[in-house]
Amino acid sequence: MDGESCVKKAYEFILNSDFEQAIYWFEQAIAAEPLNASYQHKCAVSCARSGKWSKAHQYAKQAIELEGNHPEYLYHLHTIESRLLVSSAELKLAEEPSRYLDALPLLQQAAELDPLSFEAFYLLALTYSEMGRIEDSVVNAREAIRLNPGHSAARRLFADVNRKRRMMRRRVMGKQQQKD
Repeated sequence: MDGESCVKKAYEFILNSDFEQAIYWFEQAIAAEPLNASYQHKCAVSCARSGKWSKAHQYAKQAIELEGNHPEYLYHLHTIESRLLVSSAELKLAEEPSRYLDALPLLQQAAELDPLSFEAFYLLALTYSEMGRIEDSVVNAREAIRLNPGHSAARRLFADVNRKRRMMRRRVMGKQQQKD
């Protein structure tokens, strides 16, 4: 079967929400035409939708290797890499004790790669808050809320760190007034 026929079969399965079969048919298309970057990209998208991030990363990288100047392929690769970085950071934050300093650069890079990643900004806000870096926490919590206004935990975090920031400013102003 030629690559285009395999892609048509993949789309049939996507329409039925059967992403496993869609991936299978995209992989058949890739086997038929391994130098077709479009097939690699389409397979990466289906893998990402199925939560198969490592496989999605593999296909997205191959699409870029074949056609590196394609902005859509590059954007998708960056979103996948961002998601993988967030997952790595989550593992570091879940350790006892949490490894905030190890998670922080991963989350920062994730936010740079995907400026629409709610998870990256929300975890940055949480991490900065735990580290006592309230100003940085406020900035990232605000961005998380901008990306997902209905997320109640992000709204609570923003309110909490904003309150802490106001209290810190009052203390600083009180100390300055005592000096004068």
